[in-house]
Amino acid sequence: MGAPRDAWDSHSRTGGLAGLDPAPVLRHVILWASRRSVIKQAITRAPLTRELVRRFVPGEDVESCVAAARELRARGLQSSLVHLGEDTHDTAAARAAVDAYRALIVRIADEGLSDVAEVAFKLSALGQALDESMAFDYAAAVCEAARGAGIDVTVDMEDHTTTDSTLRIVRRLRADYPDTGAVLQASLHRSPEDCEALAHPGSRIRLCKGAYQEPPNVAWQTRGEVRSAYLRCLEILARGGAYPMVATHDAMLISAARQVLPAVSDGNPHEFQMLYGIRPDEQRRLAGSGERVRVYVPYGTQWYGYLMRRMAERPANLSLVARALFSRN
Repeated sequence: MGAPRDAWDSHSRTGGLAGLDPAPVLRHVILWASRRSVIKQAITRAPLTRELVRRFVPGEDVESCVAAARELRARGLQSSLVHLGEDTHDTAAARAAVDAYRALIVRIADEGLSDVAEVAFKLSALGQALDESMAFDYAAAVCEAARGAGIDVTVDMEDHTTTDSTLRIVRRLRADYPDTGAVLQASLHRSPEDCEALAHPGSRIRLCKGAYQEPPNVAWQTRGEVRSAYLRCLEILARGGAYPMVATHDAMLISAARQVLPAVSDGNPHEFQMLYGIRPDEQRRLAGSGERVRVYVPYGTQWYGYLMRRMAERPANLSLVARALFSRN
């Protein structure tokens, strides 16, 4: 792949202490905790939790999300706005999610943000686990509303058990809404093949490492493996003429991507994506250097699962969760 990946491969081979890295263990523990209702209740009720949540989620209503998008625009940043919700097993809740996105799209257009803000959603919030056809219909309804407002849409990816279903729905959506963005997780063994299938001009692909705890038989486990897989996938997308959306906070991957993309993409555009509240100085630095940077801005009351995955991605933040969990103030 060239110097950047070779340099990283060499680094990973010499990093003999990878097996002693506590980060994967902490990540596993945090993701385990995210599925335990008792721990969820303790964290959501703790006095310090609201301060913690505001770091990653600007608010629970659509106005707080739109306000964050306005502030980002003033700093030269674009945004991807997300109504939090997932794993819906109720048709009424799925319909409510569609209504929430329609309201969000109206507000984006009213604020004149259509050129800098897209929307993104999880299919599981639209009832994917209940009925794939229903989830497709609801996703199409969001895409139709967004097209009328001149707003792009990206379909988020979830754990590996939903990958096939999600990509099927994305392919169907693209028949009528060809600008629909998709997400691939570099940590999955299957992702290079998925990248090959989706690497064509006009194909908007957000490439992330993967925020879910996946088993070794389907996903790479070490930091070095995931980084190398990420760069392999990125090169496939760029060489195929896709529009890569480089979603990472990893300084090494950002640096490598900035070398790789101009070398292999034949001048095709790309963008970097980061999460709200994480590395804001780096977001502004990249934008100031001429890169297009988009910030993933979530809002809503169902913030717990999202928050815990952010903690799992950055185990150093575990102390913030611990303070919220054990505080008696």
